[in-house]
Amino acid sequence: MVEEPLLRIEHLTTTFDSDAGPVAAVNDVSFDIHAGETLGLVGESGSGKSVTALSILRLVQPPGRVAAGRVLLSGRDLMVLEERAMREVRGASIALIFQEPMTALNPVFSVGNQIAEAMLVHGRASKREARAQTIELLRKVRIPDPEATVDDYPHQLSGGMRQRVMIAIALACRPSLVIADEPTTALDVTIQAQILDLLREMKSAFNLSLLLITHDLGVIAETADRVAVMYAGRIVETGPVRAILRSPQHPYTRGLLASMPGGAPGQRLRAIDGSVPLLGHLPSGCAFNPRCPDRFEPCTSAPPPDYAAGRDQLAKCYLHRPPLTTNELIDAVG
Repeated sequence: MVEEPLLRIEHLTTTFDSDAGPVAAVNDVSFDIHAGETLGLVGESGSGKSVTALSILRLVQPPGRVAAGRVLLSGRDLMVLEERAMREVRGASIALIFQEPMTALNPVFSVGNQIAEAMLVHGRASKREARAQTIELLRKVRIPDPEATVDDYPHQLSGGMRQRVMIAIALACRPSLVIADEPTTALDVTIQAQILDLLREMKSAFNLSLLLITHDLGVIAETADRVAVMYAGRIVETGPVRAILRSPQHPYTRGLLASMPGGAPGQRLRAIDGSVPLLGHLPSGCAFNPRCPDRFEPCTSAPPPDYAAGRDQLAKCYLHRPPLTTNELIDAVG
């Protein structure tokens, strides 16, 4: 019997209204996250990763809106819930770690009050219990001297400490799923490694599932079980992280891996030709085709569907289209 995923995204489409009509920032996206699993969502800036996260929690602000699709959490469709029921999901069942804690944290409340508020709002603790649990959470996320830090304000903490506070807020109600949106942005390399270690430790300690959003394949390699590669609002490749890093099957994924530093000293970094297209002006066919070294005739005609591209790997690429059968060849010629 196949275990049902904790989170299942089915054909999610999120659009933003413009003078020229609706523009899809997330376009027909589907993926699963199983209990205890880390899924890495990776892609260049502007590919739709953060909008996907906001769409899952129904936090997209006008002129954006979720136009189609289902978001199933343990089989429950979040897209049809009333707003009151959805507020009970946010923070309690699904928590979000924002990429910039200084803007996400309220500057006029102590960090302890902000962690305790999550427990109080969802009825997980009394006021007295919330303070004790807050101090314990600060200790778990490796905040020095948590008994004193609980009364500090965000501006009194370093960037790394503020990100640890954000993780503590996310864990306050023991959610089943945490979405970490670029959790190491603007942190130096040493602190980045500490935050990633902390996320892995907390995932194990609290039996979490994790959606890790990043543009850094190095972070994915260290942290994720599976990876979904996003380009221009679509998932173009999915599979186990080791398989994709060893044998990427979509030209975009190959380009991302080839552009990572790590070659011989003095060797020029390789870059993907061109730039990410504007979402309102996508090329016909596969959105990656103007930058793709492997494009051929079908690539400009229609967006490719998912094709099997290896064991447990899928790629939206005509390179993996199965050969036409005899009847299909006859129909094509006729």
